[in-house]
Amino acid sequence: MAEMKKNILTEEGLKALEDELQDLKVNRRKEVAQKIKEAREQGDLSENAEYDAAKEEQRDIELRIEEIDKILKNAELVTDEDVDSSVINIGSTVRIQDLEFDEQMEYKIVGSTEANSLKGKISNESPVGKALIGAKVGQKVEVETPSGMIQYKILEILKN
Repeated sequence: MAEMKKNILTEEGLKALEDELQDLKVNRRKEVAQKIKEAREQGDLSENAEYDAAKEEQRDIELRIEEIDKILKNAELVTDEDVDSSVINIGSTVRIQDLEFDEQMEYKIVGSTEANSLKGKISNESPVGKALIGAKVGQKVEVETPSGMIQYKILEILKN
């Protein structure tokens, strides 16, 4: 059997997944069970859209619970103590400057499970994340993108 890929998580990411799992198991399961019960009481299930929707929601909840369980089972936690603040690594928050457009950006490098570009969290497996890992303040890194090479300068590695 192939070895399962480790899911690298920060403490914040681990807590968020544990909270979501708890909410799904305790609250959402009860809510959807109540919806199914109410829909059943309406009679004929063959033409009952509420029943079908509730059963589909139940399937989605169970799939998400299963997904989170798998992530947590193969989780590798990166704690603040693990992060060397002189070098960019998973768990580092970094301020960089796009040298072409003279724009500054701030990202937190996280495992792929936690990545969310809208919240400034980029995966260590993304092109930018890969290029930043191991870099130090003042260093320039190049990232190959479909539109060409982009250069970034590391301005600061922030303590979380």
